[in-house]
Amino acid sequence: MALVVQKFGGTSVADPDRMREVADHVARTRRRGDEVVLVVSAMGKETDELLHLASQVSRAPAGREMDMLITAGERKATALVSMALHDLGVAADSFTGSQAGFLTDTNHMNAKILEVRPDRLRQALNGGRVPVVGGSQGVSTERNVTFFGRGGSDTTAVALAHALGGVCELYTDVSGVFTTDPRVVPLARKLARVSFDEMLELCACGCPKPAMRAVEYARTHKVPLHVRSAFTWEPGTWIDEEDPMMEQAMISGVVGDASEAKITLTNLPDRPGIAGRLFRGLAARDVNVDMIVQNVSEGGATDISFTLPKDDLPAGREVSDALAAEIGADRVTSDDGIGRVSLVGAGMKSHPGVAATVFETLAANDINIEMISTSAIRISCIVREADLDRAVIVLHSAFGLDASLAGGTR
Repeated sequence: MALVVQKFGGTSVADPDRMREVADHVARTRRRGDEVVLVVSAMGKETDELLHLASQVSRAPAGREMDMLITAGERKATALVSMALHDLGVAADSFTGSQAGFLTDTNHMNAKILEVRPDRLRQALNGGRVPVVGGSQGVSTERNVTFFGRGGSDTTAVALAHALGGVCELYTDVSGVFTTDPRVVPLARKLARVSFDEMLELCACGCPKPAMRAVEYARTHKVPLHVRSAFTWEPGTWIDEEDPMMEQAMISGVVGDASEAKITLTNLPDRPGIAGRLFRGLAARDVNVDMIVQNVSEGGATDISFTLPKDDLPAGREVSDALAAEIGADRVTSDDGIGRVSLVGAGMKSHPGVAATVFETLAANDINIEMISTSAIRISCIVREADLDRAVIVLHSAFGLDASLAGGTR
């Protein structure tokens, strides 16, 4: 008998019919002899609706009250799914995050897990019952309800799999992790397996599922993940440690991301401390910087360009303008018409020429590169947003990732 933590996202429990489907799947999992812990998100778009409701009653709602409000969506779903299980003759108990043993820090709207004490869940399992846990929530060291943020239900499931010693299945509206977005490249292939490191890079480059924080937790605690569809129930993508005995694919995926903007400061004084002041100021405003490029100094001055989320552009521009005025830099420019195309693959480490193929392919298709960033298993290029989808398409084909070229799932 194995223990399986099954997490279902908002679309998977969006209405009573979907909840009954989930309950039926849990019942079938138990019939094959496995124990199940269920983690559920709020129904459909309920979290968005609660956020909108808060904006209608308050211009600046307190974080504590926002956490109380948002986590109500998951609590509602846990009770309803438990009822659906009861109707199938499956004994089940609903649990809030605090009842399930999640102790967090005091950050509201983005709480971090400090400890998981799943004693009540073990008692339920020992009694032959299915614990149904509200995702993305816990209780702080100050005994306040806390919310983990978007995608937090994935993290809840991974943390429970680690604490209880089980496998984690993440059910969603897609059938696994693909070599790229199938809406952009219809010939994209579903990956049978991908390493934690590759998945983290894919998430960082814009792959929306699973949540990056959940993958980080899984890698740290060596919890295997299985990303699956809650609509077809077919086998999905396993995310696990890299197998040192297996040769890695040169490229596992190509990701396009149009959510970033760019800021450039020209003719900055080229002396120690200037970059530190700029990026410390950005950090103080919670601006998350991604790619950074500094030109070679000429005549004691240099240029710095960096990318950041479009939502952070106003704050990033304010910090940059203030520093430019303070130190006498020529000007600050911003650009929200960029896109980032990234290639990820553990095999890059042993295959020379990947970067050359990327640059040659983009040049052959008249796509200009504005910035470049690399790691051991990733290459990212900033291009014009209007060229982004075309860049994904041609690079996906150039590295033989199209299903017609590669012959199906890897």
